[in-house]
Amino acid sequence: MEMAKSAPLLRISGLKKRYGSIVVADDIDLELPDRGCLGVIGPNGAGKSTLFHLLTGVVRQDSGSLMLDGVDLCAQPPHRRPSLGVVRAFQIPQCFESLSVYENVLLASYAAARLRGARARELAHNALRRTGLSGAADIPAGKLRLLDRKRLELAKALASNARLLLLDEIAGGLTDAETESLIALIQELKTMHSIIWIEHIPHALKAVADRVMVLNFGRKVMEGAPDEVMNSALVREIYMGIPADEAA
Repeated sequence: MEMAKSAPLLRISGLKKRYGSIVVADDIDLELPDRGCLGVIGPNGAGKSTLFHLLTGVVRQDSGSLMLDGVDLCAQPPHRRPSLGVVRAFQIPQCFESLSVYENVLLASYAAARLRGARARELAHNALRRTGLSGAADIPAGKLRLLDRKRLELAKALASNARLLLLDEIAGGLTDAETESLIALIQELKTMHSIIWIEHIPHALKAVADRVMVLNFGRKVMEGAPDEVMNSALVREIYMGIPADEAA
């Protein structure tokens, strides 16, 4: 007997946003399971950041719907969305440099997940363990090297009880060896979280993403397996600047 397909964690339908004549989200449809990683690529101005702005509530859509596990995100103000599990990790780490690594992570559990007491501490310690930062718990965040600041971004998201983890070019600025270390961490995280990862490093997405979506001028123009998408003539033309006839 064939098993019924589980409902997606995130369902985006007909998402539209424009500023005057400039379209930044053009009828986007998307479904994500509750685990795994979707990579997002596209040239500058393609609408990648706008997608995250719409998911986090920084920007309101003109039309369309955003449903997270049956909850209408569009009806939720931005400050409520982290407590529902929508958490963003930034390319440039956002932390309180004078506070310890642990204090930064615990504060994320307080502020985003709205937890207190033993449960908040449990989430914070678990987040430090999963991101390899337990040994740096008492170090001021401002003294961390860049890779560990990126790990701190992820730890804060985990301590926020993230269900949908939005990674915004988080590998930017890292060396090749540091990128490989971050890739290994995100591979582990995707086994327990749904991840959307905007990234300009193709091999990073190919190593982690289950599927890759291509945006161009606010429209989803392709979605598929990483190798299929990255090697397509369409991507080489609109994302890598190689005309389709040369890529064929």
